[in-house]
Amino acid sequence: MRAYLLKEEFQFLWGYASAGWAGRFLDAWCTRAMRSRIEPMKKIARSLRAHRKLILNWFRARQLIALGAVEGFNNKLKLTTRRSYGFRVFRVVEIALYHALGNLPEPEGTHKFC
Repeated sequence: MRAYLLKEEFQFLWGYASAGWAGRFLDAWCTRAMRSRIEPMKKIARSLRAHRKLILNWFRARQLIALGAVEGFNNKLKLTTRRSYGFRVFRVVEIALYHALGNLPEPEGTHKFC
């Protein structure tokens, strides 16, 4: 029951508007999780503490970056990776990603990446 309550309480993190308040909540939640004596929750708390700076960057960038653009970028990356499964060398996959994501022109005489 305690694990369920901790999990549900953690969802309040995403409601904060500022990184400062989210950081305070995250620190307090991690402290409660470490004191809960539930090993999986302690493992999650250690992981969250290790990635605290990156988690709080999400709050800072939320107003600056449109998440739709990021999702579109990720979709394009997945699609290009899926299309390049037949390539034998990673360097060719890397070139395909540069061309698809960077919108670079394809050189003449090479394989078409479409």
